Amino acid sequence: MTPEPSGRPATAKGLRRRAELLDAAERLLSASGGAQLTLRAVADEAGVRLGHLQHYFPSRAELVAALLDRVLETSLARIAERTGPSAGADPASVLDAVLGDHDDAALVRLFTEVWSMAAHDPAAAAAVRSFYAGYVARLTGIVRHRVPGLGEAAARARAEVFVMTAEGSALFRSGIAGARGPEADAVLRRTLLGLLTGPASP
Repeated sequence: MTPEPSGRPATAKGLRRRAELLDAAERLLSASGGAQLTLRAVADEAGVRLGHLQHYFPSRAELVAALLDRVLETSLARIAERTGPSAGADPASVLDAVLGDHDDAALVRLFTEVWSMAAHDPAAAAAVRSFYAGYVARLTGIVRHRVPGLGEAAARARAEVFVMTAEGSALFRSGIAGARGPEADAVLRRTLLGLLTGPASP
C-alpha cells in the first residue's frame, strides 16, 4: 500500500484522493505541458486547496515522480495485456493495438510531454528508460519465439527498432508532426511486422 508522506499506510480514501489528484495532474500535463505543471496549477485543476495537494505531494518533484510512475506503469500494463503472459502473442494483434494507440490524441499528447520532461529532468529520464526497457523485453520475447534462429542480441535489436519506429511514427500518425496516409501506413505495418516475424537472415 502506498504510504502517506507521514510514512503511515494510506487508507482507501487517501488512495482515492491521491488518484484524483494525479488525474488532475495528468489532464494538465496533456493539455498545457510540463512547464505548467506547478503545484498551484494542479490544485486549481483538481478544485482543492494547495495545502490539500501538498499533504499528498509535498513537492513538485514528488508529484512528477508519482505521475510518471502511474502513466508509465499503466502503459506497460497495457503492453503486457496485449502480449500476454507468454511470448506466443499474435504479432499482428500486437501491432494493431500499438498503432491503435495513435488514434488516442490525448495519449499521444501525454507521451509527447513525458518525453519532453525526460529531456530536461534526470529522474523523468530514468523512469522513461525503465519503461522502454520493459517494453523492449516484452517484444524481444515475441521475436525470439517467432524467429528462433535469432540470438538474444539480434532479437533485442529488432525489438528496439520496433519501439523506435512505432513511437516515432506516433508523432506523424497523430497529426502532431505530419499526417498519416495509406501508402505510408502500409509500409509502416510491413516494416514493423517484419521486425517481429521476418527471417533470421536476408
